[in-house]
Amino acid sequence: MSQVVVFPEGGYRYIDAVFQYSGGVAAEPGFEIERARFAKPLPLLKGFAAAEAYLKSIGRPTTAFCCCELRSAAPLADNEFEAFNRNYVGTLERWGIYRNNVNPVGRTNVCPIYQPPKESVLYAFCYTVPAKPGARGTFAIAGGGECPEGKGNYRDHIVRRGDTSIDGLREKMRTVVTEMERRLSLLGFTWADAVTTQCYTMHDVGSLIRDEIVMRGATPGGLTWHFCRPPIADLEYEMDIRAPARDILI
Repeated sequence: MSQVVVFPEGGYRYIDAVFQYSGGVAAEPGFEIERARFAKPLPLLKGFAAAEAYLKSIGRPTTAFCCCELRSAAPLADNEFEAFNRNYVGTLERWGIYRNNVNPVGRTNVCPIYQPPKESVLYAFCYTVPAKPGARGTFAIAGGGECPEGKGNYRDHIVRRGDTSIDGLREKMRTVVTEMERRLSLLGFTWADAVTTQCYTMHDVGSLIRDEIVMRGATPGGLTWHFCRPPIADLEYEMDIRAPARDILI
């Protein structure tokens, strides 16, 4: 069962999940979360270096880094995904965030269908800063697809694997929306607190959005649909949710 853990060095709490990422983060009292998106996404290591330099420029430690968004070339098989993640967490370990196979940082990693990057790139990242007076609660829910985390492999646990019919997509969407609601609740929020809601799929889910997303109250700030695939082969639908204090372009 998921638990919420405070990461005091970063000024945030997180949903304990798997070694490669947490289920999402929320700012602790006295802090708030901001989001920075790169005007031109950078290859992963260069992106991490740029994020580190940016945090230094605003007087924040690397441990303030709490969530990130990646864009990758194509979905990976389970073993390939494992290898990618072991390399990915190396930077977080150097930054003093990833310790003893525990990772507080939330993440969304998706694969654009058209004009994909040649390699994984850092698209955006979130970080904590001291809160301004009267600050509201801020959070970033990590991306999640139609498969439970921590099952040993993804392929054998994908909801209606290979079924991209309307009924299949409906069940996949319901699974993901329900998981997003669970993560929100764990961090002390509801859909009404969301600033942005994102979905990621290559399939035409337009006829399902009203009943499965909008009518659930999941889009107080609208819905942004990215024509992307989740990062693991045979996953078809992913979502994430954010409520940063500020959203900037760098």
